[in-house]
Amino acid sequence: MTTSALNESFQALHARSRATLTTPWPLRRQRLQALRSMLLAQRHAIAAAIGQDFGQRSVHETELLEIVPCLQAIDHALAHGQRWMQPQRRATSFWYQPARNQLLPQPLGVIGIVVPWNYPLLLSIAPLVCALAAGNLAMLKLSEDSPAFGALLAQWMHSTLAPDEVTVINGDAEVARAFCALPFDHLLFTGSTATGRAVMRAASDNLVPVTLELGGKSPAIIGPGADVESAVTRIMSGKLLNAGQTCIAPDYVLLPRGQEAQFITAARKFVAQCYPALNHATRQNNSDYTSIINPRHFARLQALLDDALAQGASVTPLATQAADAGSRCLPPLILTSIPATARIMQEEIFGPLLPLISYDRLDEAIAMINARPRPLALYVFERDQERIDQVLQHTVAGGVSINDTLLHIAQNDLPFGGIGASGMGAYHGEFGFRSLSHMKPVFRQRRLNPMRWFLPPYGRVFKALMKLLIR
Repeated sequence: MTTSALNESFQALHARSRATLTTPWPLRRQRLQALRSMLLAQRHAIAAAIGQDFGQRSVHETELLEIVPCLQAIDHALAHGQRWMQPQRRATSFWYQPARNQLLPQPLGVIGIVVPWNYPLLLSIAPLVCALAAGNLAMLKLSEDSPAFGALLAQWMHSTLAPDEVTVINGDAEVARAFCALPFDHLLFTGSTATGRAVMRAASDNLVPVTLELGGKSPAIIGPGADVESAVTRIMSGKLLNAGQTCIAPDYVLLPRGQEAQFITAARKFVAQCYPALNHATRQNNSDYTSIINPRHFARLQALLDDALAQGASVTPLATQAADAGSRCLPPLILTSIPATARIMQEEIFGPLLPLISYDRLDEAIAMINARPRPLALYVFERDQERIDQVLQHTVAGGVSINDTLLHIAQNDLPFGGIGASGMGAYHGEFGFRSLSHMKPVFRQRRLNPMRWFLPPYGRVFKALMKLLIR
């Protein structure tokens, strides 16, 4: 798409948003229902397109991790959206009564949504649902690394909703830069921290407010009282879905010293049970294990691994198959004895490499987390409530799952977002509705009110009131 065509698409949306400042619930509901019908009708083609972009991705994984959460987000908005958009009463101070205060939710206008390649459906539709529920129009920029899905979504979105309601944009990095420079009413970006900085700089020229859903190194803590076998199952499940290409995947594990061998044994058992094809002599039937998205990311992960090995780390394969650059299949590996200077301990991994870091005391593990930028997610495995509370109270993270991984993102009544280097702002459910609405404060004065007592000339009544107010 050319820059001029991009601007024309934006102007059409912008003009409609300014011509119609209110969006009644029946129209919001109609848009959401149309989106839901499209997803149901095209779910098989969507899974096939995403699989084409990855080279290999389980259809079942796409259904579980993308289609189901999208449908649940739409259903949640349909069930609660009409209530969210109602004016909200707010208390009025004694001195201003009998006036009344309220908050009036209004659509912001045109929302820009920048979508990454790792979950292209979910990270298109989840923010779009929030935008439509709030009465907005939207433009979506799909990643150049998911061209098959991007073309499919553009085709079906434009046959489902009008081009001046929702527009899907595909294109390279130059198109993405031009997209982020448009004067949206709000810009929501999901991606890397480095790219998030560039997006925020571009948005700042037009004073566009941003929601940044970034990444970082999300730790998993296995506490001294944890059920280790259960912890390993849930950590490996969260790590290996989408082959670790998940912004909230466990990035590294902190565990009590001496439990490393137990963790590795349990992890091997998990891989053998859940991904048995990775232990076959041939490379056939790996249908449940996702490929790395492209050669560049495969080479990046190999470089992280090579750097760690060069600095003295130990690597333990969890399957018999070796990495294959041709198919971009990278079976899971565990790393131990990793120097703090290794790149794998500095950069977000975004793949099936899992460092194990030993600790002697729980407060030592907490200190390790707090020495790093604040993570997007934190996972705590422990049966003792006091230890769980210790971690919760002495760490800061975008979101937390206790005795599990990933599942906090699927809760429509919880906000999803990062903090610091892992992002700013949050969405999902009502929190997304509020993020993409202007909560306009309205003060309603009554005909009979005490404000006349505060007018000049300032006499005895005024002075007496001031004595009551200033004390």
